[in-house]
Amino acid sequence: MRISIELVPRDAQTIVSQLTYIKQHFPAVDSVNFPDLLRYEMRSWECCSFSKPYYDHLIPHLRAIDVNLADPQPLFAVLRENQVREVLVVAGDPPQDMSKRVYPTTSLELIKKCKAEMPGLKVYAGVDPYRSSLRGEMETIKRKIDAGADGFFTQPFFDMRFMEIYSEFLQGQVVFWGISPVTSEKSLLYWETKNNMVFPKKFSPTLRWNVEFARAALKFCRDTHQNIYFMPIRNDVFSYLEGIFGKTIE
Repeated sequence: MRISIELVPRDAQTIVSQLTYIKQHFPAVDSVNFPDLLRYEMRSWECCSFSKPYYDHLIPHLRAIDVNLADPQPLFAVLRENQVREVLVVAGDPPQDMSKRVYPTTSLELIKKCKAEMPGLKVYAGVDPYRSSLRGEMETIKRKIDAGADGFFTQPFFDMRFMEIYSEFLQGQVVFWGISPVTSEKSLLYWETKNNMVFPKKFSPTLRWNVEFARAALKFCRDTHQNIYFMPIRNDVFSYLEGIFGKTIE
């Protein structure tokens, strides 16, 4: 079982501070994944250059629409230089003001390109249980496996019953189950309208509810020998992890 923490690449100093604290206080965490967010100047794979001294398992996210398949060498040169051995390929949303160059590259195409350029690279793909029907998503998953995906990172789950259903269909695959705290009505509305999330009736946008759910999901992954990753996003990373790994939340 592996436990990853998702850290937003705001700047190198902040990330190093977070890595130092997490390494010292949460030894169960053995991996770090970095999303690639256009609102920050630092790219996900650049984080690996100064994060290696803290964690060997580093997983930058790669946005397919940012990659020019006709000349992808700059990206792979950076991955090789930073000794990146794992990546997560996502489709990527276009920039709102179109200030950055994008390409018609799909996640399937980038998965294939990654495996062709770096055969030893472990490539994960995304699973989104909310974008279509279960049948539709499983067909998408099959196409990603056929393209060469070695495993999957899921969008966050908020219902153990739903998670168990997907676990049955993903049996035999390497999966990192996503867990993310939603602790405000504004955040709840965002997830419902932007990402079509479905929350259980007993859900409460409080840190306490989200920590208790994260603990239940962690136990499920331990019992079933699966992986998990926590994505605090706008929440304090340390308080969230303290709650999950032993501190009582009032």
